[in-house]
Amino acid sequence: MGLDQAVRTPRAVAGIGLRRATAADEIVALVHRALEEAGLAAENLAAIATPADRAGEPAIREAAAAFGLIPTALGPAALAAADARVVTRSSRIEAMRGVGSVAEAAALAAAGPDARLLLARIASAGATCALAGPPPPRGGRAAFHGAKRLSRNARCADAPEGKRPRPGVS
Repeated sequence: MGLDQAVRTPRAVAGIGLRRATAADEIVALVHRALEEAGLAAENLAAIATPADRAGEPAIREAAAAFGLIPTALGPAALAAADARVVTRSSRIEAMRGVGSVAEAAALAAAGPDARLLLARIASAGATCALAGPPPPRGGRAAFHGAKRLSRNARCADAPEGKRPRPGVS
């Protein structure tokens, strides 16, 4: 397996929380900012998820369409099921919605039960966005770092005895 097959960029789900008066342009800009902060390209965006009562609003539909997507609508039960994996806690949102962060809960719920946050909630004036994606494949990250360490040690194998890296140190 080549390195390009071993290290894959995850497909991300953007969870969106928004106020009713928020414009589509603001949501699109926030999603782009989130992708940039996570080191992902727009092509890695698999879905835009939001609470069901917001999914039909023109701004979220237009924002999703800007990425070639339609909003994924999530009911209160799906959001609540993801709440244990949410890392941001807003007492105001918790009182209103029953979750610590709408954006994080929506991203995690839509990305699946094993998903992890790729980017915790960020905010603009009228919206919040978080990114979630699948967990790394078993052995993916560790195997990559192991190959990197082996490669460095192999380059140093012909170095004089006192200049070789100590075993287990990279």
